[in-house]
This record gives sequence, C-alpha cells and structure tokens, in this order.
Amino acid sequence: MERVTISLEEGLLAEFDGYMHRKGYENRSEAIRDLLRERLEADRVDKGEARHAVGCLSYVYNHYQRELARRLTRSQHDHHDLMLSTLHVHLDHENCLEVVLLQGETAAVRQFSEATIAETGVRHGYLHLVAADLERSHHDHGHAVEDHRHDDDREPHVHLKPKT
Repeated sequence: MERVTISLEEGLLAEFDGYMHRKGYENRSEAIRDLLRERLEADRVDKGEARHAVGCLSYVYNHYQRELARRLTRSQHDHHDLMLSTLHVHLDHENCLEVVLLQGETAAVRQFSEATIAETGVRHGYLHLVAADLERSHHDHGHAVEDHRHDDDREPHVHLKPKT
C-alpha cells in the first residue's frame, strides 16, 4: 500500500470528518478509499467500460395499480438470465418494496432496471451497479461428489469479480 498526502480546506475537512463519523468509519483512510471506489465504479459504468456488472435494483410500487404486479413478474421471468434473487416486502395495505439482485451484461441489466422503474405505479426506483470482470473457471468448490473425475472433466462455471 502506498501512502499519499492531500491538503484540504478546514471547512471541507470538518465536513468530511462529520461524514466519516456519521458513517462509522474509524479512520480517514478507509473512508477515502470507499469514496474513491464508489466514484471510480460509477465513472467506469458511466463511460461504458463495464461490460458486465452485478446490480441491486430496488423500487416501491402500488400493489393495486392495474396489472402492475403481473407485468413486473412477467418481466422478471422474461429476463430470468439476469435474475439472481428477488425479495418482496409488503410495506402497508397498498405498497410493496422489491429488491432484485441482478447479474449480466451491464447494458441488459440497466435496460431491464430502467424499464422496471418506468412502469406506471413504480416509485422510488434505484439501481446500484458494480462493474465486474467475467471469469470462466474449471475449479470446484469442494462440494462435488467424489467420483474420481479428472481436473479437465469438471464443469466450467462463471464468476463475476468486482473490478475494485
């Protein structure tokens, strides 16, 4: 790890220290690293340099909006290749919160998310994307049946590894 020195105006440093304490950071270095990672990831995605990503789409919607629940479910089934998991929470008698975990090509994840958020009756939609490198692997995770397979007989699988 390399040490870097920066200069900040007193007001900016005081504001940063307040942020750091509110968020529970124990030191400035860790807070600055997290802010840099967040900004660099967002920049990478904004510039179109992230071909693959993992994402968390969250939104609130009115359960009684005509046919909306059915349209949302159908859209998720139509894009099952992007879906990792969905959490559905009933907030009150009318409103639901859904959190959808996604993975895949960044453009497809973004397009699905934007279409979901644009549905009439969906409110408070937000997509958090993290750029990821696609890695194909032939290793096992220690839970394969002991059947005397050779290393080259293992099924290939994919990992999405965050870039930062």
